[in-house]
Amino acid sequence: MTLQEAIDKITPLDEEAMRYTRARWNTLGKPLYSLGRLEEMVISFAGIYRDKEPRIGKKAVIVMAADNGVVAEGVTQTGQEVTKTVTENMTKHNASICIMSGMSGADVYPVDIGIVTDCDNPKVIPRKIKYGTDNMMKGPAMSREEAVRAIEVGIEMVETLKNKGYTLFATGEMGIGNTSTSSAICSVLLDQSVEKVTGKGAGLTSKDLEHKIEVIKESIAVNKVNKEDPLDVLSKVGGLDIAGLVGCFIGAAALNVPIFIDGFISSIAALVATRIAPECSPYLFPSHCSNEPAGRLVLDAMGKQPYILANMCLGEGTGAVMGFTIADYAFKAYWELPSFEQTNFGTYEELV
Repeated sequence: MTLQEAIDKITPLDEEAMRYTRARWNTLGKPLYSLGRLEEMVISFAGIYRDKEPRIGKKAVIVMAADNGVVAEGVTQTGQEVTKTVTENMTKHNASICIMSGMSGADVYPVDIGIVTDCDNPKVIPRKIKYGTDNMMKGPAMSREEAVRAIEVGIEMVETLKNKGYTLFATGEMGIGNTSTSSAICSVLLDQSVEKVTGKGAGLTSKDLEHKIEVIKESIAVNKVNKEDPLDVLSKVGGLDIAGLVGCFIGAAALNVPIFIDGFISSIAALVATRIAPECSPYLFPSHCSNEPAGRLVLDAMGKQPYILANMCLGEGTGAVMGFTIADYAFKAYWELPSFEQTNFGTYEELV
């Protein structure tokens, strides 16, 4: 499915299914609306699935892995070899995301969309667009065509996994240097200073942070980024991992499945997705608020409220899989709470 075909397939949520689900919540033996956003989640899922009796099926975490050429400017504590190592560890159940996803019975699918070397592990899904992006401080990180192709990899991944029976998705990423690309996109799209939206990432010193900020500023200036064109921003100062996640979000909306946003990098991808295809927004669920400086800023820009505040900034999808667990709680209550008729304490009535 091409990017344009996916955009054209996105439709509003099914209002009838949501009305039915909302009404059923109000028959259950609890104070009205007392489960708050858990109730809203089930209602939204009903609208997404177009099903008056929504249920959660198989869960998948799509992890987009790619390297970023801007690492050459010394903006990270570690080298690019870490991207490949962690991505391959995801196939051996010894990466953070694999351990945490086991709590909700989710399967993890790492995708090589742009790691700087080839992966030796056949369980890493090969969808490489190029061997890492170019150094955005010297010119565009990638061409516009490469950015679109990377988005279409994300769309394809959701479509492939849905065809395998997965009905609930989470996003993750792995890519040394991707807080630099994310901060660059954030600064441009939200018209905020680089200083305000840039953090230390994985362990930079205060002096290193100052250098990182200058590199991002220079990258934005050199590329003459057009903030009115999200694809221009993505291609010039973004990353292949971010582009792949953009496709996951748009693909989920096109294919009528809900998808959880992870942390800062994933949120930036969601922001780009909603700028390209605003219709996809109701399909996107913010698992948590990243501890990166612009974590809250990005969610606010999309009108999203996180379900969890835990000062997390690990990435890989580790926050997004917690969204799975919240969804499990919501659906457990929806399907197993007794109705007012089955209880002995009467009914609650809506006050006006």
